[in-house]
Amino acid sequence: MTHTTHLLYLHGFRSSPQSMKAQKVAARVASEHPGVVWWCPQLPPSPLQAMALVMQGIANWPQASMAVVGSSLGGFYARWLALQTGCTAVLLNPAVQPARDLRRYIGEQTAWHDPNAHFFFHAHFVDELIALEGDIARLAPLHPATPERQWAIVAQGDEVLDWREMLAFCAGGAVRLLPGSDHAISDFDEHIDAMFGFLNLTN
Repeated sequence: MTHTTHLLYLHGFRSSPQSMKAQKVAARVASEHPGVVWWCPQLPPSPLQAMALVMQGIANWPQASMAVVGSSLGGFYARWLALQTGCTAVLLNPAVQPARDLRRYIGEQTAWHDPNAHFFFHAHFVDELIALEGDIARLAPLHPATPERQWAIVAQGDEVLDWREMLAFCAGGAVRLLPGSDHAISDFDEHIDAMFGFLNLTN
Protein backbone atom coordinates (compact mmCIF):
# COMPACT_ATOMS: atom_id res chain seq x y z
CA MET A 1 0.00 0.00 0.00
CA THR A 2 1.27 3.44 -0.93
CA HIS A 3 2.32 5.64 1.97
CA THR A 4 0.82 9.12 2.20
CA THR A 5 3.56 11.72 1.71
CA HIS A 6 1.40 14.89 1.51
CA LEU A 7 -1.54 15.66 3.80
CA LEU A 8 -4.08 18.45 3.41
CA TYR A 9 -6.60 19.45 6.10
CA LEU A 10 -9.72 21.45 5.21
CA HIS A 11 -11.61 23.11 8.07
CA GLY A 12 -15.32 23.79 8.26
CA PHE A 13 -17.57 26.83 7.93
CA ARG A 14 -16.58 29.66 10.32
CA SER A 15 -13.68 27.47 11.43
CA SER A 16 -9.93 27.75 10.94
CA PRO A 17 -6.59 25.94 11.24
CA GLN A 18 -6.99 26.59 14.99
CA SER A 19 -9.80 24.05 15.29
CA MET A 20 -9.39 21.25 17.82
CA LYS A 21 -9.18 18.48 15.23
CA ALA A 22 -6.85 20.40 12.91
CA GLN A 23 -4.50 21.12 15.81
CA LYS A 24 -4.48 17.51 16.98
CA VAL A 25 -3.75 16.20 13.48
CA ALA A 26 -1.04 18.82 12.93
CA ALA A 27 0.66 17.95 16.22
CA ARG A 28 0.65 14.24 15.48
CA VAL A 29 2.00 14.72 11.96
CA ALA A 30 4.80 16.92 13.31
CA SER A 31 5.78 14.51 16.08
CA GLU A 32 5.36 11.13 14.39
CA HIS A 33 5.56 11.85 10.65
CA PRO A 34 8.01 14.73 10.18
CA GLY A 35 8.66 13.69 6.59
CA VAL A 36 5.07 14.35 5.55
CA VAL A 37 4.25 17.62 3.79
CA TRP A 38 1.43 19.18 5.85
CA TRP A 39 -0.86 22.03 4.82
CA CYS A 40 -3.92 23.41 6.57
CA PRO A 41 -4.85 26.68 4.86
CA GLN A 42 -7.27 29.30 6.10
CA LEU A 43 -10.04 28.98 3.54
CA PRO A 44 -11.76 32.08 2.18
CA PRO A 45 -15.56 32.22 2.56
CA SER A 46 -16.10 31.95 -1.20
CA PRO A 47 -16.32 28.23 -2.05
CA LEU A 48 -14.91 28.71 -5.55
CA GLN A 49 -12.04 30.83 -4.22
CA ALA A 50 -11.42 28.23 -1.53
CA MET A 51 -11.17 25.41 -4.05
CA ALA A 52 -9.04 27.53 -6.39
CA LEU A 53 -6.65 28.21 -3.50
CA VAL A 54 -6.47 24.50 -2.68
CA MET A 55 -5.98 23.38 -6.28
CA GLN A 56 -3.20 25.92 -6.74
CA GLY A 57 -1.55 24.87 -3.49
CA ILE A 58 -1.50 21.17 -4.36
CA ALA A 59 -0.68 21.64 -8.05
CA ASN A 60 2.75 20.06 -7.62
CA TRP A 61 1.71 17.41 -5.08
CA PRO A 62 1.85 13.73 -6.13
CA GLN A 63 -1.80 12.73 -6.41
CA ALA A 64 -1.01 9.04 -5.90
CA SER A 65 0.46 9.66 -2.45
CA MET A 66 -1.52 12.64 -1.18
CA ALA A 67 -4.55 12.61 1.10
CA VAL A 68 -7.10 15.13 2.30
CA VAL A 69 -8.92 15.31 5.63
CA GLY A 70 -12.00 17.52 5.79
CA SER A 71 -14.41 18.41 8.58
CA SER A 72 -18.02 19.54 8.07
CA LEU A 73 -17.95 21.92 5.06
CA GLY A 74 -14.31 20.88 4.72
CA GLY A 75 -15.54 17.30 4.39
CA PHE A 76 -17.72 18.33 1.47
CA TYR A 77 -14.72 20.08 -0.06
CA ALA A 78 -12.59 16.98 0.56
CA ARG A 79 -15.06 14.79 -1.33
CA TRP A 80 -15.03 17.26 -4.22
CA LEU A 81 -11.23 17.34 -4.22
CA ALA A 82 -10.94 13.55 -4.13
CA LEU A 83 -13.18 13.33 -7.18
CA GLN A 84 -11.07 15.92 -8.98
CA THR A 85 -7.70 14.33 -8.19
CA GLY A 86 -8.31 10.69 -7.24
CA CYS A 87 -6.57 11.24 -3.89
CA THR A 88 -7.41 9.47 -0.64
CA ALA A 89 -9.97 11.25 1.55
CA VAL A 90 -11.07 11.31 5.18
CA LEU A 91 -14.48 12.89 5.81
CA LEU A 92 -15.33 14.01 9.35
CA ASN A 93 -19.07 14.68 9.75
CA PRO A 94 -19.13 16.05 6.20
CA ALA A 95 -21.65 18.61 5.00
CA VAL A 96 -23.84 16.98 2.37
CA GLN A 97 -25.98 19.81 0.96
CA PRO A 98 -24.15 22.96 2.06
CA ALA A 99 -26.04 25.19 -0.38
CA ARG A 100 -29.29 24.30 1.39
CA ASP A 101 -27.86 24.49 4.90
CA LEU A 102 -25.81 27.67 4.59
CA ARG A 103 -28.49 29.87 3.00
CA ARG A 104 -29.53 31.03 6.46
CA TYR A 105 -26.01 32.29 7.13
CA ILE A 106 -26.00 34.88 4.34
CA GLY A 107 -24.67 38.09 5.87
CA GLU A 108 -21.92 39.03 8.29
CA GLN A 109 -20.42 36.16 10.28
CA THR A 110 -17.79 35.78 12.99
CA ALA A 111 -15.08 33.13 13.16
CA TRP A 112 -15.41 30.47 15.86
CA HIS A 113 -11.83 30.75 17.06
CA ASP A 114 -11.52 34.53 16.83
CA PRO A 115 -14.73 36.45 17.62
CA ASN A 116 -12.99 39.62 16.44
CA ALA A 117 -12.56 38.16 12.95
CA HIS A 118 -15.55 38.94 10.73
CA PHE A 119 -16.39 37.91 7.19
CA PHE A 120 -19.37 38.31 4.88
CA PHE A 121 -21.11 35.28 3.43
CA HIS A 122 -22.61 36.51 0.17
CA ALA A 123 -25.72 35.13 -1.49
CA HIS A 124 -23.74 34.18 -4.59
CA PHE A 125 -21.60 31.87 -2.43
CA VAL A 126 -24.67 29.62 -2.27
CA ASP A 127 -24.63 29.47 -6.07
CA GLU A 128 -20.96 28.51 -5.91
CA LEU A 129 -21.83 25.66 -3.54
CA ILE A 130 -24.56 24.53 -5.95
CA ALA A 131 -21.94 24.36 -8.70
CA LEU A 132 -19.65 22.21 -6.52
CA GLU A 133 -22.58 19.97 -5.57
CA GLY A 134 -23.22 19.52 -9.28
CA ASP A 135 -19.61 18.46 -9.80
CA ILE A 136 -19.95 15.82 -7.09
CA ALA A 137 -23.26 14.55 -8.48
CA ARG A 138 -21.70 14.25 -11.93
CA LEU A 139 -18.39 12.67 -10.93
CA ALA A 140 -19.36 10.42 -8.03
CA PRO A 141 -21.07 7.75 -10.18
CA LEU A 142 -18.02 7.69 -12.47
CA HIS A 143 -15.54 7.37 -9.58
CA PRO A 144 -17.32 5.56 -6.73
CA ALA A 145 -15.72 5.64 -3.31
CA THR A 146 -13.99 2.52 -2.02
CA PRO A 147 -12.88 1.50 1.50
CA GLU A 148 -9.28 1.83 0.31
CA ARG A 149 -9.71 5.43 -0.86
CA GLN A 150 -12.24 6.95 1.52
CA TRP A 151 -12.76 6.73 5.30
CA ALA A 152 -15.31 8.67 7.31
CA ILE A 153 -16.51 9.40 10.81
CA VAL A 154 -20.25 9.96 11.04
CA ALA A 155 -21.71 10.85 14.44
CA GLN A 156 -25.34 9.99 15.06
CA GLY A 157 -25.26 12.60 17.82
CA ASP A 158 -24.36 15.41 15.39
CA GLU A 159 -26.53 18.36 16.38
CA VAL A 160 -25.93 20.23 13.10
CA LEU A 161 -26.08 17.65 10.31
CA ASP A 162 -28.34 14.64 9.69
CA TRP A 163 -26.28 11.48 10.16
CA ARG A 164 -28.44 9.58 7.66
CA GLU A 165 -27.61 12.07 4.92
CA MET A 166 -23.93 11.90 5.86
CA LEU A 167 -24.01 8.11 5.73
CA ALA A 168 -25.45 8.18 2.21
CA PHE A 169 -22.89 10.81 1.16
CA CYS A 170 -20.05 8.55 2.36
CA ALA A 171 -21.43 5.43 0.68
CA GLY A 172 -18.86 3.08 -0.79
CA GLY A 173 -16.07 4.08 1.58
CA ALA A 174 -15.28 2.84 5.05
CA VAL A 175 -17.40 4.48 7.75
CA ARG A 176 -16.95 4.63 11.51
CA LEU A 177 -20.52 5.27 12.67
CA LEU A 178 -20.59 6.72 16.18
CA PRO A 179 -23.73 6.07 18.23
CA GLY A 180 -23.34 9.40 20.01
CA SER A 181 -20.64 12.08 19.90
CA ASP A 182 -21.42 15.49 18.34
CA HIS A 183 -20.71 17.70 15.34
CA ALA A 184 -17.26 18.68 16.59
CA ILE A 185 -16.43 15.02 17.35
CA SER A 186 -15.42 16.01 20.86
CA ASP A 187 -14.22 12.44 21.46
CA PHE A 188 -11.82 12.71 18.51
CA ASP A 189 -8.97 11.31 20.63
CA GLU A 190 -10.77 7.96 20.63
CA HIS A 191 -10.74 7.79 16.84
CA ILE A 192 -7.53 9.48 15.75
CA ASP A 193 -5.51 6.24 15.84
CA ALA A 194 -7.92 4.59 13.41
CA MET A 195 -7.80 7.62 11.15
CA PHE A 196 -4.03 7.63 11.06
CA GLY A 197 -4.05 3.89 10.44
CA PHE A 198 -6.11 4.51 7.33
CA LEU A 199 -3.94 7.42 6.18
CA ASN A 200 -0.79 5.30 6.37
CA LEU A 201 1.55 8.27 6.54
CA THR A 202 5.21 7.96 5.69
CA ASN A 203 7.68 8.73 8.47
